[in-house]
Amino acid sequence: MPTRSLSALSRRDLLTLAASVALPAFGQRVARKGRLKQSVCRWTYQSTALPDLCRAAADIGLSGIDLLQEQEWSVPREYGLVCSMGYAGGGSIPDGLNVKANHDAIVRNFERLIPRAAMQRVPNVITFFGNRRGMSDEEAIGNCVAGLNRVKRIAEDHGVTICVELLNSKVNHKDYQGDRTAFGVAVVRGVDSPRVKLLYDIYHMQIMEGDLIRTIREHHESIAHYHTGGVPGRHELDDTQEINWRAVCEAIADTGFSGYLAHEFQPTRDPLTSLREAVALCDV
Repeated sequence: MPTRSLSALSRRDLLTLAASVALPAFGQRVARKGRLKQSVCRWTYQSTALPDLCRAAADIGLSGIDLLQEQEWSVPREYGLVCSMGYAGGGSIPDGLNVKANHDAIVRNFERLIPRAAMQRVPNVITFFGNRRGMSDEEAIGNCVAGLNRVKRIAEDHGVTICVELLNSKVNHKDYQGDRTAFGVAVVRGVDSPRVKLLYDIYHMQIMEGDLIRTIREHHESIAHYHTGGVPGRHELDDTQEINWRAVCEAIADTGFSGYLAHEFQPTRDPLTSLREAVALCDV
């Protein structure tokens, strides 16, 4: 377009110029290398309609949308994505697998919904360890193993992985029992199933124990899924926080990881710009 002052531009010229400026921010694919499949958690983008989030995610180069309810599982497929982690009635953060009284309900839900997850091509479903309430780790590990042993066969038969999430008990989830990698690994090893693994939330484990890269290298066989989030604050993966995301993502990719790295930070700026920047940063 020939150089002219803005006052001399027609409305059509201004629209053309605006479109050309917006294109690099929202129209270019960011994830290109393919060593890590990236996803985004639905709850951190609640202000964006799910179809709009899926459309934007596909444009950026994401592979999935994380943490969707059953009625939402099919939506990402309309945009060439998957629901990379589904809710399937696996209890709640405070009321999880460490209490035997919770097992029957979790088993019933998984028996009903894991086959549906397989039909919808949802590779993972989430569950939780639960709050301590004074329980010893030894007792909790035994209870979690017993509960997961009741559902591992249905997960194996349908090719869906049950992911138990590690969370911090220092800042966000007071009294949560599964707040250390060693605890989660003990449960996974006790169950001994290729379809029962950990959801390793990098944000939470940085708060609780740090030592991320060594831990990932040592225990990657027990991990099926990762979540991101800047520390402190669970915001953008930028220079305001303490995690070296490229190094962490390189370490994950170097283990041969074939699952999903899902972004679970809460944006403080334009949400899709923040997501695009995070995807580019983790595209190692």
